[in-house]
Amino acid sequence: MPAMNATPDILQDIPAYMDHLGRAARTAATAMAKASTAAKNRTLLRLAELLRADSAITALQIANARDLDAARAAGLTEPMVDRLKLTPKVIATVAEGCEQLAGMPDPVGEILHVRQRPTGISVGQMRVPLGVFGMIFESRPNVTIEAASLAIKSGNACVLRGGSEAIHSNLALWQLVQQALVDAGLPATAVQLVETTDRAAVGRLIAMPEFVDVIIPRGGKGLIERISAEAKVPVIKHLDGNCHTYVDAEVDLALALKVTDNAKTQKYSPCNATESLLVHTAQAARFLPEIGAIFAAKGVEMRCCPAAKAILSGVPGAKVLDAVESDWSEEYLAPIISVKVVTHLDEAIHHINRYGSHHTDAILTTNHPNAMRFLREVDSSSVMVNTSTRFADGFEYGLGAEIGISTDKFHARGPVGLEGLTSLKYVVLGQGEVRS
Repeated sequence: MPAMNATPDILQDIPAYMDHLGRAARTAATAMAKASTAAKNRTLLRLAELLRADSAITALQIANARDLDAARAAGLTEPMVDRLKLTPKVIATVAEGCEQLAGMPDPVGEILHVRQRPTGISVGQMRVPLGVFGMIFESRPNVTIEAASLAIKSGNACVLRGGSEAIHSNLALWQLVQQALVDAGLPATAVQLVETTDRAAVGRLIAMPEFVDVIIPRGGKGLIERISAEAKVPVIKHLDGNCHTYVDAEVDLALALKVTDNAKTQKYSPCNATESLLVHTAQAARFLPEIGAIFAAKGVEMRCCPAAKAILSGVPGAKVLDAVESDWSEEYLAPIISVKVVTHLDEAIHHINRYGSHHTDAILTTNHPNAMRFLREVDSSSVMVNTSTRFADGFEYGLGAEIGISTDKFHARGPVGLEGLTSLKYVVLGQGEVRS
């Protein structure tokens, strides 16, 4: 297995260490940009094989246990501890993601939109790698594999900096990535992990335009605000995930209960979990008592407008509080949901566009025109009809994996997969034409 790149001495000099990583990444990016599809796919399939090996699973679980013990000792909340877990299911999912990526078409080198001009030249666009991306992420160690696998398939190099709370898990996963790269004949430095938890490393990573082409932060709002404010290279970001589920006036009640329950309670910690529930007044008296009973049984606190509170206060065991203004824009990442009764579709759309984070929002309805209006008018990176917001995910969208979810409007929006890690350049094909 490849050795770690950093020596104790160089880790004492953060600027020198980060420059070393950046320079190596820039060199590796050149090799990755011209790597064959076969070599990239061999790397991904080898990585999936390594992840599934009994010896690797044992080593990963030992490393992950160190992080989990430290997290609990540090007083992290259980949803945050949950994000750190490298369960067999999580490992199997990221391995499957590598295989899915290996089976997908290679976007690099694809030429699009070719058209012939009256002068005789043909103009098109070629998809090319971004070059080097730096990724700064918190908690979930599986992001190490997702980011690495996407970088490999898209022909990029990357420098990854995970959170200190997952350092041992990230290091163990990264060793498998390096092994897969070497076994496939690609440079191990195509995927590098910052081996220090010193925060100065982040400050240097986001200020190296000579080595890094784009920064992708993935974590809490505070982290992303800091990166966005201080970075000297472009940033692909989303600040938070205040996702909404809206129950329309015309709706299949059984469907609405099933989907709303899943959107909120299937898992509380992801950014695509529903945090705000909007219910049309025509359905409030029927829908709210039933969903309130489900939430009460699962210990979900409901922060309500007056109309919603009047209905939900009668649900046995329900924890119902008055919502304050900040609740409408809050990303709880916990068993808490804000609930509001609205009088019409326009009010629901206005509320979402005002208080939402432009991440993911869903309408539950049997009214097709209302569904189409919601899709057009809600200003979010993913907009859904009659399904759970929990599907807003690169793996579920068939992207193989995702590097993150972007709520920006330039370059990439929504789950950022292979195409989001490439750029288009113009190519012009001629046969000796000259401009008159």
